[in-house]
This record gives sequence, C-alpha cells and structure tokens, in this order.
Amino acid sequence: MGFRTAVAVASLIGMAIPAAAQDRPDQKAFLEIYRELVETDTSLSAGSCTRAATQVAARLKAAGFADADLTLFSVPEHPKDGGLVAILSGRDRKAKAILLLGHLDVVEASAADWGRDPFSLTEQNGYYVGRGAIDDKAQAAIWVDTLIRLKRAGTAPRRTIRMALTCGEETTFAWNGAQWLAAHRPDLIAAEFALNEGGGGRLDDAGNRQMLAMQVGEKAAQNYTMVAIDPGGHSSQPGPGNAIYRLADALKAVQAYRFPIRFTDTTRAYFAAAAALSPEPMKSALPRLVADPADMAAADIVSRDAAFNATLRTTCVATLVRAGHAENALPQRAAANVNCRIFPGETVEGTLARLKEIVGSDVTVIANQPIRPVAVPPPLTPAIMEPSRRLAARHFPGVPVVPFMSTAASDAVFIGGVGIPVYGVPGLFIDRDGGGAHGLNERIRIRSLYEGRDYLYDLVRAYAG
Repeated sequence: MGFRTAVAVASLIGMAIPAAAQDRPDQKAFLEIYRELVETDTSLSAGSCTRAATQVAARLKAAGFADADLTLFSVPEHPKDGGLVAILSGRDRKAKAILLLGHLDVVEASAADWGRDPFSLTEQNGYYVGRGAIDDKAQAAIWVDTLIRLKRAGTAPRRTIRMALTCGEETTFAWNGAQWLAAHRPDLIAAEFALNEGGGGRLDDAGNRQMLAMQVGEKAAQNYTMVAIDPGGHSSQPGPGNAIYRLADALKAVQAYRFPIRFTDTTRAYFAAAAALSPEPMKSALPRLVADPADMAAADIVSRDAAFNATLRTTCVATLVRAGHAENALPQRAAANVNCRIFPGETVEGTLARLKEIVGSDVTVIANQPIRPVAVPPPLTPAIMEPSRRLAARHFPGVPVVPFMSTAASDAVFIGGVGIPVYGVPGLFIDRDGGGAHGLNERIRIRSLYEGRDYLYDLVRAYAG
C-alpha cells in the first residue's frame, strides 16, 4: 500500500535535475504544512489521524475557508481515526468536481530501529527524512497547500475541487475513512475523477530523472492464511508429520509458482515505453512478450526485474510465520500469512483456488477477512494523460509520461467503487529503492518535493480549469 512508485526500468537514460530554489516565501509556507503533518504521529498504535485532520482544518480556515466548506468526520468507535473533507467551490455549478485524495495514516515506525525519532522531520544530505515523508504526507501536504494557494489567489476555478484526507489506508483491519465516505457520505466526495497517490516519478542512483508515471489501475491486495496441524509430541522422537516442515514445503511451492501473464491496455502502453528506454536484452524481450505471452524465453528475461514481474501477473509472497508452542515439543500448529497482489480481472476466490492447488491437501488455505473489493480500472483517456504530459514538458523537459498499473493497492478500491475513476498522479520523483517507504528512514529528495509541488499545483489548475 501507499506511495511507492513502481515505475520499473532496469536501466534508463535520464536527464540531470537542475538545482531548485527552496527559499521562496510560498515554499516556506508549504514546508510548515508538510513538517506539521510528518511530525504528527498518525500510526495506528499510538497516533491520531483526527489530530492531523484538525490541524489541517485550522490552516484552511485561517486561509479563508468557511466552516461550511470543512467537514471533519469520525465514528465513536474510532475517535482517533478521523479525516477531513474540504471543498473549494468552482464557478461553473454544472461542471463536475475533481477530488484530491490522500491518506493521513502511516506505517508503524520504531525509534529504536530508525536510530532517530521517526516523527521528527530531519534534513539530511539533501533529503527530508521521517515517517510519512513520502507515503503519503508529501502529497497530502501538497493538496492542502494547493487549496490554500488557490483560495488566496481570489479567483475560483471553473470546477469545484474537493479534498479528502482519510485514515486507515495502511492497515487492512483498521477503520477506513475512504470506505466510510464512499458508503455513508458519497455526496462529500462526488466528482468526475479523483487524483491520488500511486503514480510519481523514478530517479536513477545518480539522481537523474528516468520516467514519470500516471497510475491507471492497480492490483487488489488480499491476505491468505496457510495452516498445518499435527498432534505434536516430544521433540526427542520426531516423526514425518512435522507441521513446520509441511508448512515450509507449502511456502516453497508458492515461492516457485508463477501465476499466468496478463496484460491490460495500460500495461501494454507501459511496457512499450519501457522497452524504448531499456538496454538489451530487456529492450527486445518486452515487445516479444507483449506480442506473445507464451514466449517463455522473453518471460524469463522480463521476470528477472521484480517490478516488471509484479506488473505482469498476480503475485503471492509469505510475510508472517507463526509456529510451535515449546522449544522441546513437536509443533502442533504452523501458520503463515501469504500476501497476494491480484491482477485486474482476477478474483480473490480464484486466487484462493489456485493456492489450494499449489500447496495440496496437507495444508489448509483460507482467505482472511476483511475481503476488500477489487479496484475498478479507470479509463485511459487523453483528457487525463495530455495535461500531465503537456505540463511535464515544461517542468521536466524530455522526461516521458507513461500510463502505469500500480502493483500495490490504495483507497482507490473504495472511491472507484462508487463510480469515481481514480488516477495516481505523476510529479514526485522517488529514488529507485522507493525512498524507504514502509521501511527504515523514509525519505524524499528536497528538490524533488518542491519541484513536484509546483508540477502538481499546475496539474490541479489544468484539470480544474
């Protein structure tokens, strides 16, 4: 989940990024918003999205938004998981709104692991470092900043702009604000389309720009549990029915299995662009595979790239293991969580059936609750792609903008479910390793943040008229 641009090209010809000024007064005002968001702990265990949403609402009100334009929401059972919807009214009441979507919650972070306070924004070696620095507080801060700048400009856009900042995106079992809005207050988020996380840009190791991506569709995330059961016994007399070994065999079978290759219009366009910028043998293998998914030689080459492989097919991977009950006893139970990212058009039930076939009858496989809906792929249209390309030519000359299917999952599953196409926007360039999102010392290049802010501000203006 979250903002991990998986624009994957093994080695691309990039363009050097010129130095960007970071001392404009408007940039300093933006940094205050960004810093406050990052330094507000919004983790599920100890943080509060409600506090962050309230802080954002106060900033919007100070910029001239009326109380009627701001809706803070939560439910009594989850008082710390609240969110905010803000509305900037447009001039044309007949024109459908656009929705700026972002999430306030972050993945858990331990100061002991980081070696610093993860909820303190630190400047280090040209980066901003902190939990949420990328996922998703960079874009959330840009959306807030964009509304403030447009409000203070004094000229209303043609379309109404709605912004929804929600909680619960990062944790499957958490209360999810986007899901609640879609189910209970769709009027607050009604829009022709939504702009979300999931797109972005890719840098090489030297900081050169490689590619910008507009996310048009995403995989579905679903967890499954595999369980092996045995009567157990004394560890001094081991037998063949060890639950841990049976589970291990099942997990090795999952590791070895490759789900069938699939393509969408978006992934075909993406791989065509990637082929044009890739070295051999990837350059030749990609078009061969798109033309013939049964070309196993081409499939082997393309699948060596982890992100390309994930864009080709459903993937399943073990993420958690729990086994045994005593160090001197044979295990009575061994269980593992297997996290699957399901390709559009495939189903949770179909993936479950395939996993059962892979592991056989010695291990039980079940689909974990909650079972989220499968994301609805939005249409790939010039109305979305052309403004992003036109502005990229001005902000990032020579860098291509390509449609891209995210291998992760986001709150688009809920927003798309009520008829609002959701696109992950380009603009924020991230290092090849994902900038540590969901991991240690999450970071974003300072100049990438400011340049992305300017690009996204212009992109919202272009879409909103």
